[in-house]
Amino acid sequence: MSLKALSLAAIAVAAFTAPAFAHHSFAMFDAEKTVTMTGTVKEFEWTNPHSWLRITVEDKATGKPAQWALEMGSPGQQARVGWKPDSVKPGDKVTVTIQPLKDGSRGGQFMSAVLPGGQQLGNGGQRNNPQGNE
Repeated sequence: MSLKALSLAAIAVAAFTAPAFAHHSFAMFDAEKTVTMTGTVKEFEWTNPHSWLRITVEDKATGKPAQWALEMGSPGQQARVGWKPDSVKPGDKVTVTIQPLKDGSRGGQFMSAVLPGGQQLGNGGQRNNPQGNE
């Protein structure tokens, strides 16, 4: 194998494995606070590296709907604690507990949820998992 082909193969392997090692800090979330809110599911993204739950909640100050983006664990982590790609659908009413963003914007780290049928599901892998599945 020529040096050029070997170098190209090494670069390709490095490029495909780098995302597996990349991960962000949780410093943006306020681990000292939890917030519980009830809202309507706008979107549930079952995607790697993290799933996302977007809900619409009535803003108490204005009375208008406001969207919140909640970061969850990966689909594999979420599946281990009972989540499925269709656990929630747009329009479902849910009550969620999160650790909010420190900057006060509408988002946070998902901790747990009560789904429309009353089922409670937790976080599937991020720190401070209420179900203890770290």
